[in-house]
Amino acid sequence: MDHARRPSKVPKTVAARSGVEGTICEFVNGHQVRRSRYHGLRKTHVQHVLTGIAINLERLASRTPPRCQGPRHPTVFQRYLDSRGLTWECWWRQGK
Repeated sequence: MDHARRPSKVPKTVAARSGVEGTICEFVNGHQVRRSRYHGLRKTHVQHVLTGIAINLERLASRTPPRCQGPRHPTVFQRYLDSRGLTWECWWRQGK
């Protein structure tokens, strides 16, 4: 069978590996993790975990906030207060 015609599972594998390698590259090159600041496996592990948390926080901070939705419809309780002539923003504070 011709190599170009053969169905392949390589694209899924390559896509997953590409994402993982990008993350590892950011971890190593962007945060200088190739050399540990500490001696010993425990301290090095703690450094890696904290660096991973910092990377996730950076990613969350760089995300765009979701679009703001329009005003919500009044709830059943708010419609009940409207039918009785009570204001529903702070009705319990007004002593009515």
